[in-house]
Amino acid sequence: MTRVPATRTLENALRRGGFLNVAGVDEVGRGCLAGPVVAAAVVLHPDRHVAWVSDSKHVPAAERELLYAEIIRCAVAWAVAEADPAEIDRINIHQASLRAMQRAVLLLTPLPDVVLVDAFRVPDLPMAQRGVAHGDRRCSAIAAASIVAKVTRDRQMRELHDRDPRYGFDRHKGYATADHLDAVARYGYSDMHRRSFRPSARFDTID
Repeated sequence: MTRVPATRTLENALRRGGFLNVAGVDEVGRGCLAGPVVAAAVVLHPDRHVAWVSDSKHVPAAERELLYAEIIRCAVAWAVAEADPAEIDRINIHQASLRAMQRAVLLLTPLPDVVLVDAFRVPDLPMAQRGVAHGDRRCSAIAAASIVAKVTRDRQMRELHDRDPRYGFDRHKGYATADHLDAVARYGYSDMHRRSFRPSARFDTID
């Protein structure tokens, strides 16, 4: 898919409507076999534009790092939160993702006046929110949150690789690549694997 920068159209409209601090929130790592799901919430400064912010999936890794630094430098506020594999197994990945997003929003200082969410509605937030279909492609605040979450999680997965290099977390970041599945078949699950994720019958013999 061609990369298209996200716009500030929705944030600007909300600010004109009286919402001063407009946060975007997004998560990464829903589909992984290992590692946490990580959420970020970002309030972009209306007068400090960060160019070429777009859905983190369409941004090369080196550029994501540069954008991450620029986003946190220019943001009014930003925060990250996560749900670890044990929590994901206990309450399911969807609920864990919502909780991670809720935590990220509530860590913002100051709290936002309204939250823009990529598709989902986040429960138990004390402020207005709006779900935006394909928000990480369309809305700058959500796209910025997706980049902050992605860079944060990728760094965590590289740290996990340094602690246990058998699985290649530095390469696939916990996703179900062929070499990751081969490593799980060979070594079994690590403490950072989600026991509730079983993508193949080959896992049936693994404790």
